Amino acid sequence: MGLDEVGRGCLCGPVVAAGVIFEAGFEPNIKIRDSKAISLKERKELSDEIKKTAKSWIIQSCTPKEIDNLNILQASIKAMINCAEKSEVEPDYLLVDGNRYTSSVIPYSCIIKGDDKSASIAAASILAKVYRDDLMKKLHEEYPCFGWDSNVGYPTQTHLKALEKYGYTKYHRLSFNLRTDQPFKLPVDAE
Repeated sequence: MGLDEVGRGCLCGPVVAAGVIFEAGFEPNIKIRDSKAISLKERKELSDEIKKTAKSWIIQSCTPKEIDNLNILQASIKAMINCAEKSEVEPDYLLVDGNRYTSSVIPYSCIIKGDDKSASIAAASILAKVYRDDLMKKLHEEYPCFGWDSNVGYPTQTHLKALEKYGYTKYHRLSFNLRTDQPFKLPVDAE
C-alpha cells in the first residue's frame, strides 16, 4: 500500500491521508505523479481512474482538534496508520511518502519524494488532495471570507487578513500560529 498525506501546512481543516494498492505488476495507462505537479482537472480525472483501477483505496483524516492534541506530524502519521489498519484489503507492505512513520506490525519503507518514485504513493497523494480540496471548497460556503475555495486552508494573504479581521473558526488549528486569539465574529460594519 502506498501512503501519502496532504494538508500539513494548512491553518485549518483536517490532515488527510490516502492509501492505494495496485495489483502486482500493474502498469498505469496514465502518468500518475505527485498531486502538486498536476492541474486540478487532471487530478480529478486521475482520481476517478485510480478509484476504478486500484485493487484497494482508502481515505482517512484527522480533525483540527486531533491535530491540536497530537501535533501535525503525529496526526499525519495517525491518518496513514488508519488507512493501513482500516483497509478492506490487508496490506502486506507499506510504502510511506516522506522520512517518518512509526513502528508498525506491517513492514514499511519511508521513501523521500515517494510520490515521484512509486505509482501507489503518487495515487494516494492524488486521492488525498482531491478529497481534501473538495472538502475545503464546501467549507468555504460557510466561511467565504477566508478564500478556502482557492487557498484550501493554506496561509495565503487572503486567509491571514481574514483571520486578523474576523478571528478563527471551528475548522482552524488552534495550535498553529493564526495571528489571532479571537473566535470568529463578523465586524459590526459587516452585519
